[in-house]
Formats: sequence, structure tokens, C-alpha cells
Amino acid sequence: MTSVRSVLVLAICLGTVAAAAALGGYATSLGVGEWYRTLDKPAWNPPDWVFGPVWTLLYILMAAAAWLVLTKGWRSAKPALALFFLQLILNAAWSWLFFGLRQPGWAFAELLALLAATVTTAVLFARVSPVAAWMLVPYIAWVAFAGMLNFTIWRLNG
Repeated sequence: MTSVRSVLVLAICLGTVAAAAALGGYATSLGVGEWYRTLDKPAWNPPDWVFGPVWTLLYILMAAAAWLVLTKGWRSAKPALALFFLQLILNAAWSWLFFGLRQPGWAFAELLALLAATVTTAVLFARVSPVAAWMLVPYIAWVAFAGMLNFTIWRLNG
């Protein structure tokens, strides 16, 4: 892949991930107000300021991982990238379920699907680029943590 094409592919990966982040971020802004602040949360809930920097780093890693896979060629990466885009949709959908619709129970169920899709994406990425798969490990860990947090908030708030 030429360097110009590689930069273009990286820009597309960053733009695609940024679009998913923006959709999720908009939904988050709908519910972060009074509703979220009134929820009972566990003592181990991170402070609000942690989420922005963590998600920014994770989205950058996700885009870079997709770019690494794409640089290996579209044909070999097609199944892995299809699942990557599915998990991006699930990622944005979680914010709409939890914050937009204020449905922590449904959000938790959806988050389990997101976790499964993300782990499977990493497995498929590993076949194309082991480095890309490892770049998804922090994301997988954060989604698992978010799942525990989502479940706990759901249970605390019945």
C-alpha cells in the first residue's frame, strides 16, 4: 500500500471511529444530566472526568488497529472488519440504551453482545495482524469493566 493510500485509509478509520464516538457521545449528553447524577452507583465508580480521556485513547487504538488490519489487504481482512464495524454500531447503541433511553437493564444485555463482538473482532484481527489484536485488549478490558459497572448500577437502581 502506498504511503498516500495508507494515510487516506488511516483517516477513514479515524473518521469512522470518530463518527461512532460522536453518536454515542450525543446520546450520553442526553442522559448525563440530572438522571445519571441521581442514580445510585458503587463506590468503585470512576469519577466522571475519567471517561473522556479513557474513551479517547480507546477510540484511537481501535482506529489504529483497524488501519493495521486494512493495510494487510481488504480481502484477508473482510470478515474481521465486518465484525469491527458491527462492534462499533453496538458501541454507539449502548449509549443510546443506557443514557438516551435510560434503560440500564437493556444496555447491560446489549453490552454483553458488544463484549462478545469485541473479543471475536480481536480474535479475527489476530489472524491478520497480531499487533492490531493486542491493541484491542485495553478496549476489551474497559468494556468488561463497563459491563460490571452497568450491571451494578442497574441492580442498585432496580
